[in-house]
Amino acid sequence: MLSKRKQRKGEANQEKTQFLCLGVPLLQNSQVQHSFRFPETETQTHKAQKTKTMKTAKDLRLGLGLGDVPIIPGSRHRPPMKKPMWIIVLIFFVCMFLTYAYIYLPQSGSACYIFSSRRCRSIADWLPPAPAREFTDDEIASRAVIRDILNTTPMLSKNPKIAFMFLSPGSLPLERLWDKFFQGHEGKFSVYVHASKTKPVHVSRYFVNRDVRSDLVVWGKISMVDAERRLLANALQDPDNQQFVLLSDSCVPLYTFNYIFDYLMYTNISFVDCFKDPGPHGNGRYSERMLPEVEMKDFRKGAQWFSMKRQHAIIIMADNLYYSKFRAYCQPGLEGKNCIADEHYLPTFFQIVDPGGIANWSVTHVDWSERKWHPKSYRAQDVTYELLKNITSIDVSLHVSSDEKRKVQSWPCLWNGIQKPCYLFARKFTPGTLDSLLQLFSNYTSP
Repeated sequence: MLSKRKQRKGEANQEKTQFLCLGVPLLQNSQVQHSFRFPETETQTHKAQKTKTMKTAKDLRLGLGLGDVPIIPGSRHRPPMKKPMWIIVLIFFVCMFLTYAYIYLPQSGSACYIFSSRRCRSIADWLPPAPAREFTDDEIASRAVIRDILNTTPMLSKNPKIAFMFLSPGSLPLERLWDKFFQGHEGKFSVYVHASKTKPVHVSRYFVNRDVRSDLVVWGKISMVDAERRLLANALQDPDNQQFVLLSDSCVPLYTFNYIFDYLMYTNISFVDCFKDPGPHGNGRYSERMLPEVEMKDFRKGAQWFSMKRQHAIIIMADNLYYSKFRAYCQPGLEGKNCIADEHYLPTFFQIVDPGGIANWSVTHVDWSERKWHPKSYRAQDVTYELLKNITSIDVSLHVSSDEKRKVQSWPCLWNGIQKPCYLFARKFTPGTLDSLLQLFSNYTSP
């Protein structure tokens, strides 16, 4: 019996030795539970408990006669692994990419398609609009009148006509070509001639007695705008005139009368050239003396040759506020700038009062490829069927800035949402081209 007790005691001591060798101290239940808690910050209490546990383990070793038996450290509870770094890096690069995409405007059409379903916009377009300034009394009155005119339903005519308004220093050298163009379409057009220097001599019955009272016109000055307004005032007296086309003495038609009539009559916009030029021949001509009514952000440029609907012709005649600003502060040599009133007044006016009502391109083609003060002039040897067909095949409007960047602005010529040829007329054709144009007319004017 005694031998069996000694045997059991020896087995118990052996088990204790095995537990100690594995680094598991024999503790009371409360101590064992505390030793398996999740790691916390080592406070003073924690350190004391740890010291006490180590002392207990040491006493047990000595009490069991184990001496310097080494204790193998037990497994510790490891903190959970950190979140994968690749997710954080990926999110960072995505944010940087989107920020770059919106700050720096994409240049390619595919990039624009990715970032915007409409058209590419800079970060400024996404910011809240700046608070609107308070309008002057004159602006409030002017905008009220213009708004009512534009919102009034146009008076329908039983016999709508196009007013062809010719701006010329004297006789029209290409009058015989226009006579051929008008033949057979009587009752669908009106003719008005502003001859600024000499009384014209007419060879076509469509031009006889169609001269309006004229005044001297000086290139680049407000007198050019005055002549345009004078033509509009005379043409507006006929209530049947629904479209108003400004032409020069060097203009020629590119299509048949019926094609041009339908092109202009069956659309609700005006064809006024208008674009923003940040260069010296654009915004460089702006004067701060036009403030507050005309701001730099609204200052625009464009060719003077237009075709516009009756409502727009009326608001031009009703305008005095914006016209007076250009009369006073847009002229060659003023403040060391060469501001050309006929290139800036109408584009800026429509940008302010009805930007969505114009097409932003002119239906009159002009070749500025020579980059001179005046466009290219076509002489007799230049006039060919290929030249005229090339002009009529253009269906994209192009504008080039006047700064060092020479940035090209382009947009399709949309007629009621359909891309069509941009130009119905062309200039500048010298008097010597008349015979060639008459021979080619029936061929090149066919759509």
